[in-house]
Amino acid sequence: MRIEPGEELLFLPLGGANEIGMNLNLYGCRGSWVVVDFGLGFADDRLPGVDVVLPDIAFLEARRDAIAAIVLTHAHEDHLGAVPYLWRRLRLPIYATPFAAAVVRAKLKENGVSERELDITEIPLGGRLQLGPFDMEFVSLTHSIPEPNAIAIRTPFGTVMHTGDWKIDPEPLVGDVTDEDRLREIGEEGVLAMVCDSTNVFREADAGSEADVRAKLGDLVKGRKGQVFVATFASNIARVETVVKAAADAGRKVVVLGRGLDRMIRAATETGYLDIADLLASDREADRLPAERLLYLVTGCQGEPNAALARIARGEHPAADLREGDTVLLSSRQIPGNERKIGRLLNQLARQGAEVITERDADIHVSGHGGRDELARMYRWVKPRIAVPVHGEPRHLIEHVALARSLQVPEAVTVENGALVRLAPGTPGRIAKIASGYLIADGTEVLPADGEVIRARKRMLYEGAAFATVVVDQYGELKADPRVALPGVSDPDDDEDSLAADLVEDLAEAIDGLDDDEVLKDERIHEVARLALRRRLRTRRGKKPLIDVHVVRI
Repeated sequence: MRIEPGEELLFLPLGGANEIGMNLNLYGCRGSWVVVDFGLGFADDRLPGVDVVLPDIAFLEARRDAIAAIVLTHAHEDHLGAVPYLWRRLRLPIYATPFAAAVVRAKLKENGVSERELDITEIPLGGRLQLGPFDMEFVSLTHSIPEPNAIAIRTPFGTVMHTGDWKIDPEPLVGDVTDEDRLREIGEEGVLAMVCDSTNVFREADAGSEADVRAKLGDLVKGRKGQVFVATFASNIARVETVVKAAADAGRKVVVLGRGLDRMIRAATETGYLDIADLLASDREADRLPAERLLYLVTGCQGEPNAALARIARGEHPAADLREGDTVLLSSRQIPGNERKIGRLLNQLARQGAEVITERDADIHVSGHGGRDELARMYRWVKPRIAVPVHGEPRHLIEHVALARSLQVPEAVTVENGALVRLAPGTPGRIAKIASGYLIADGTEVLPADGEVIRARKRMLYEGAAFATVVVDQYGELKADPRVALPGVSDPDDDEDSLAADLVEDLAEAIDGLDDDEVLKDERIHEVARLALRRRLRTRRGKKPLIDVHVVRI
């Protein structure tokens, strides 16, 4: 099966076409590939002990020399967050507009990539670059972050409009409005395909404007008596500015808590989108000012257990204490998969006596993704011959295909991660299925999501573990009773539970039952001991825990 691009235009999503987030897209033409976006996702309860999920890049690693670059549409984590974890495996040039470049540069430096290693080129808003057969033009859109871009990718086989994330906001407060004129012009030139965001395809109404949120948040903050805490997405610079202005109008100083917020505020200040330094409280001012003069802008709107708001709710944050009568505003939406974490957070805040206000209680958030009416307008402007929905779960992509067809788009292709699609020449469609999957960021390591570490962790989580140590001499004679530990299987303080004693007896009998040749082999002792443990645990507990046996020969 040939999968390298020849005289054709190929599209391959390796992330973001089975889920909302973790976007990683490749375009192939005349022997070259280009990567558009390189994002991460966030783990749920199916990956115990894991916060960050990454796309598997084995396909990219095998073709490193044929990939021209990574091109970023904007600075959200699900579009560039994998770069700090995986860039060293590829060391590809990165192209981005100034704000995204500032964010990814800071992230790489935090992960130990030196300035001399970095290969980041800033592209001006509305700029163009040539990468092999790909002529790429950045087109300004609106979203929930500065400098969201669609990319018009011109090739010898036609133009693809890759939208990235977007909505149509007539008053975004920070940054430019959607460049409707340029989108129409490119549409008139002729667009082969549009690879388009599907997040809000089920939503009839428009996403809404940041200007509406500014007025509502300002009113809410003015009416509060105690401390005010506002949690929002760190990347929403317009929202950050709104919160700071609302605080200033209410006579409050702002304390920023959270590394993600610090990073984004620095990038926005560096690129000219924020000028709020005089409105932020220093540590000394925060200690001196009364509660009614403070507003805390914090990370953790998705209930992340290590973020600032969760630590405050648990009473563990060194810089802020939640008091009865304080107000917490969650100026954000609940991302699917985070329901449990957010629920726990809301309960913790309520137990502390805080009044909690979410988007369900007041109009303090608008989405960054366009609804069906906005999608229809984009299709009318760009007029693609082929619709290729991405950035969604399967149900979003299927619905988006149906919407595109209802808008008289001549052809539409439903994709999933790993679906290699030929866009041109000829009839568009899948030509191959590429192996795709997920990696995890586990502490300082990047590991396969379906690897032995996670399999063992899941087994221990649901079944417990059994550890045994067996000490034998050179002839295979036991020198002491075996030692057994049963974390997650048996309560060590339960004097009535004889399971451990029975396992010790089973181990001794199994080893004594070996013949003279077998007891000289550690691996044979290990195997009979493991089987003895498994039999007894299955019989007594009906469980299949993780089992590990240590054979010590003296």
